[in-house]
Amino acid sequence: MVKDFEGTGYWALILGGSSGLGLASARKLAEHGMNLCIVHRNSRIELADVEHSFDQLEALGIRLLSFNVDVVRPESRRQVIEALTEKLGAHGRIRCLLHSIAKGNLKALIADESLLGMDDFLLTMQNMAISLSDWTRDLHEAGLFASDARVLSFTSEGSSKAWKYYAAVSAAKAALEAITRSIALEYSAFGIRANCIQAGVTDTASLRRIPGIATLISHTTNRNPFKRLTTPEDVAASVYLLCKEEAAWINGVILPVDGGEHIQ
Repeated sequence: MVKDFEGTGYWALILGGSSGLGLASARKLAEHGMNLCIVHRNSRIELADVEHSFDQLEALGIRLLSFNVDVVRPESRRQVIEALTEKLGAHGRIRCLLHSIAKGNLKALIADESLLGMDDFLLTMQNMAISLSDWTRDLHEAGLFASDARVLSFTSEGSSKAWKYYAAVSAAKAALEAITRSIALEYSAFGIRANCIQAGVTDTASLRRIPGIATLISHTTNRNPFKRLTTPEDVAASVYLLCKEEAAWINGVILPVDGGEHIQ
């Protein structure tokens, strides 16, 4: 395998990189020689499996930093940025900021077992959308981005379609796309490209938390031209492609990575 990023001093900072799309993307980038800083939030019970996954990443020959902190807290950003500034030194730079936060509330808008309220919306929006703007700003101000950096995040068809229990996440995904377009415009003077990857329905732990998910999986499998769900590896491959030199002119787009399920 060609290690495109080996020896470049490039790093990927992945927000939410301990499982699902974030971890698959970390693995793909590490396989191609990119160093990793992974910010995640896991319980003590989960940490043994998480640390095992991180050991496997380091075994690929890359440098790895990890932080088990709350991504929306300003002090967490300061802690990570200070550590990165020291670790990167004069030559290392962040090539990719990948936002893979899946912390949100799945509740109904009307009377149900649980009712979606203002606090649920705020928590979901802060984690799944606004945090991208916060991290981009602080990393830029710290001078840690490469001269040709990529800011990437994961959205879904839920940004423009209504699914029961998905209102808060749907609102956050729509906001995430809007924030991405603004980053693509306003940070372009600094060489930063920003794009959203619209992943198809992917069988992850986050997906399994959506009530009634079996129906969505069946519907998706039937309408997908390839008659299967998207895999984390499918999405990770697109992250890698968007980090390559050849993707430098892709900016401000919402890129479907779903095998064509969005066309039906």
